[in-house]
Amino acid sequence: MIKTPFPFSAIVGQKDMKQAMILTAIDPGIGGVLVFGDRGTGKSTAVRALAALLPPIKAVLGCPINAAAPSECPDWANLETSKTGNKPTPVIDLPLGATEDRVIGALDIERALTRGEKAFEPGLLARANRGYLYIDEVNLLEDHIVDLLLDVAQSGENVVEREGLSIRHAARFVLVGSGNPEEGELRPQLLDRFGLSVEVRSPNDVSERIEVIKRRDAFETDFDNFLKIYSKKDAKIRSAILKARKALPKIQTSDAILHDCAELCIALGSDGLRGELTLLRAARALAAYQKEEALTRKHLKAIAPIALSHRLRRDPLDEAGSAIRVARTVESVLGV
Repeated sequence: MIKTPFPFSAIVGQKDMKQAMILTAIDPGIGGVLVFGDRGTGKSTAVRALAALLPPIKAVLGCPINAAAPSECPDWANLETSKTGNKPTPVIDLPLGATEDRVIGALDIERALTRGEKAFEPGLLARANRGYLYIDEVNLLEDHIVDLLLDVAQSGENVVEREGLSIRHAARFVLVGSGNPEEGELRPQLLDRFGLSVEVRSPNDVSERIEVIKRRDAFETDFDNFLKIYSKKDAKIRSAILKARKALPKIQTSDAILHDCAELCIALGSDGLRGELTLLRAARALAAYQKEEALTRKHLKAIAPIALSHRLRRDPLDEAGSAIRVARTVESVLGV
């Protein structure tokens, strides 16, 4: 059984989905990615591939929240060492059936029974700190778990108050959700928390579908040679992400670009200011990835559909899809 994820660079097509995930790797502050589409379009495959693609993080060995320094590790962790080392960027799955205790953490029953001590057993949010939290079929997530995620996403901190325990720890992660729109819509409150939204569809081109079949078959039947080819391509993407992270603070952003962001969001009727901020951060990350020195309208145009399409109010008189409405508005406002 093959445990190594399918290489990120070997995924055929799905340009928007791959681009969105790369941008969140460059700037986690963008706020996560929502991938909606048909079954079998590579949504979960892309997320698994992202885990192998991401650069490692520096963390305290044995720290349950992946703290970068011993001073950032919570007291309840009872560290045996203060040494730090590189570890893979965490990508944690949140299954649909997960209980509240499993998500936020709970009393360590074993220590309570054997030693009579009240100790905290960290949950999935602790493990996802400084990494990614992945939810497949996110539109089917139970409402009370959605409420928990909204609170933590807002504050960047997980607070647990129960059984005489009062625990706080950092919980800053990139939320990645995937789902099939036919199985239900996402709550607006959670939808708004995703920085970027991408729709994926099955390819209609015969040659593209054949290429998907060839690569998947080679991955399963000629694994070593296949991995040798695409691991080098993945390494190039990883290197480009690291370079973009360093270049990100140096990207020049003019007042004219800020004006464009605001005017575009007003024209689209997006609520609040999260649309402008996400558009700006994602476009800046794209500029850094493309080795540009300044943010331009070209970058705004490329990012606007995936940064703003899920923030539009529904218009019953307009049958066009949200991405088409964004593209049409971009054409009108920016004239590009």
